[in-house]
Amino acid sequence: MSQAKYAELVLLGTGGGPRIWAARSQPASAIIVDGIVYIVDAGNGVTVQLAKAGIDTNAIKSVFITHNHSDHVADYGTLLLRTWQSGHKGPINCFGPPPLKKMTNAYIDYMDWDINLRIQHEGRPDFRSMLNVSEIRDNTTVYQDSNVKVDCLKVPHGEADPSFAYRFEIDNKVIVFSGDTSKSEELINFSSQADILVHEVINLEGVDAIVKSTYPGNEAFRNHIVEGHTSMAEVGEVARKAEVKTLVLNHFVPTGSPVLDKEEIWLAGVGKNFKGSIIVGTDLTKIPL
Repeated sequence: MSQAKYAELVLLGTGGGPRIWAARSQPASAIIVDGIVYIVDAGNGVTVQLAKAGIDTNAIKSVFITHNHSDHVADYGTLLLRTWQSGHKGPINCFGPPPLKKMTNAYIDYMDWDINLRIQHEGRPDFRSMLNVSEIRDNTTVYQDSNVKVDCLKVPHGEADPSFAYRFEIDNKVIVFSGDTSKSEELINFSSQADILVHEVINLEGVDAIVKSTYPGNEAFRNHIVEGHTSMAEVGEVARKAEVKTLVLNHFVPTGSPVLDKEEIWLAGVGKNFKGSIIVGTDLTKIPL
């Protein structure tokens, strides 16, 4: 009988949205299985967060992007480049919706001067050849190796189509990442009895505060946020119907509000509809599977 793998989830960044803030880094997570690293999303600051978490970037095997909003991909290219500059020799498998290949090539072109200089004068391996980039367009098994099996599900996220949730199977354990989504019955089925569901969450009162401070009276902006995301009460309902063992809250909107971004508020709002285990995610939280 083979020995069970050791796996843990590390929340690298838990803030939602494109604004600049100090309280939380942008969305990114790592799953570590027997020392091998799998990244989900690559928002601004992901490389610094990896260093703070003590994660060996040379052990990164695959990167999974849920969708192409900037808060989820702002440092996708930087993650790949700095990982290469830190000694990774490849391959790194990258998955996400179109135009991920175009984005990857555009970043390589953007950093072409630096990349070529380092290859020519520092004896580094070719950067482009270490990347295997695959675009996904619909529900499928995205990836499988000896550690994990990864499936994806299209989820509703306004005009950001396609957007994906990911389901990781590790031995007999399951972790699901909702990505950015409004309440989804398909996601409930996709997450059924998961050991961990990492789900985005918004506080509707906080959304109104964001609109008032950023674009007062802009109902289109408010509707964009509300219609493309999942409220606290709805997240609790999703977790309850899916019968998940642990719900991990992530991608908080608002982020960093001294009044509204508080653990007790998130717990109370979600806990109305879900009485199971709830973890209010914070940057660098480590959760064993």
